[in-house]
Amino acid sequence: MIKIFQVFLFIFLLLLLPGVRPLNAQERNKKKNKGDRQLPITGFSFQELYGGVIVVRATLDNLTDSLQFVLDTGSGGISLDSTTALKYGIPTMKSDRTIRGIAGVKPVRFAYNHTLHLPGLSVDSLHFHINDYEMLSATYGVQIDGIIGYSFLKKFVVAVDFDKDSLMIYPPGKFAYPRGGQILRPAIASLPMQFGIVHETRDIVGRYFFDTGAGLCLLLNSQFVSDSSIFAHKKKMVTTVAEGIGGKKEMRITVLNHFKLGKYKFKKMPTYIFDDEYNITSYPFLAGLIGNDLLRRFNMVINYSTSEIHLKPNNSFREPFDYTYTGFNMYLLDGDVYITDVMENSSAYIVGLKEGDLIVNLGNRFNGTLQQYKNVIKNPGGKMKIVVLRAGELIEFKFDIETIKDKRKFLFR
Repeated sequence: MIKIFQVFLFIFLLLLLPGVRPLNAQERNKKKNKGDRQLPITGFSFQELYGGVIVVRATLDNLTDSLQFVLDTGSGGISLDSTTALKYGIPTMKSDRTIRGIAGVKPVRFAYNHTLHLPGLSVDSLHFHINDYEMLSATYGVQIDGIIGYSFLKKFVVAVDFDKDSLMIYPPGKFAYPRGGQILRPAIASLPMQFGIVHETRDIVGRYFFDTGAGLCLLLNSQFVSDSSIFAHKKKMVTTVAEGIGGKKEMRITVLNHFKLGKYKFKKMPTYIFDDEYNITSYPFLAGLIGNDLLRRFNMVINYSTSEIHLKPNNSFREPFDYTYTGFNMYLLDGDVYITDVMENSSAYIVGLKEGDLIVNLGNRFNGTLQQYKNVIKNPGGKMKIVVLRAGELIEFKFDIETIKDKRKFLFR
């Protein structure tokens, strides 16, 4: 009897407390549903560049001009192009900080306490470091005004839908992920680091940067490749040049038999190998980075607040990898597309193409955009006609569109 009285007394006192009362069944369900289905703060579309790189439009402070930013989990902050800062008179200050990239280490200036305006969302008190993205803009053929990284991503949950080319932004915290797929739990110290497995003759586990700003599938540290002996000595590789912070970097490219990310396995994947002279991967702590030409095959939810990234295969999941090798790169300058980085012993080098040649016609497409020309050469096999303007003279060449999978081609000798 005494125990029953104590129970009733406890419930009576509980009801007297301000703001405390038991929830009825309807209220419990309502609270549960609210937690299961978060409402977004905003949503908007993005542009997908070559290699799956994501570009979003935003404005800065009271400026009315729309700027273009790369959404980059491989950036430990947020940055602004030096030319853009100069154009709009944005004051910058010296700092004692440096940034490291695949091609160099450099001191950076900062633009402090600025507000970024995305569609339906403004984020204030952001400190932008200043960097030169002229070469990045030339490589992708669109103006890159900055990079959105950790300083923004840590404040929100960001859902990326590559099927719809759309972003949804949610408040930080526990999130009800879409059904299916898999939740990864990377370590995040400004950059997310995720385990992956490379396989040629055996499995080798390594930790990788999860990098949506890198337009490639996988990049391996050459020291990791050497120490692990992942590739046989006879493995065929070709030379190429990639663009990164600090400038250009010569790399090798080959085809990896298998790569496993979470429960997802990819076969015959193009893989870059680079000498990490500036120690951006802090080897042996990291083996390299996973780029967006692989990650774009998933719709993903990036949740830094809980150290979770959810991946769900999308319509591009089974899309073939790009094995094309032309032996040169292209860049955009003042609306025109030029040839650069002609690799020795490639078909383009042997037929006589040179850095600085202005492309007039490629594959019977006259005066195309950089993206159009890249699409023209995506399918390896056969010869491709190109007409260039050199020293005022139109010159026609025919070169082989080769493949890094074809060991019979002369470029592998």
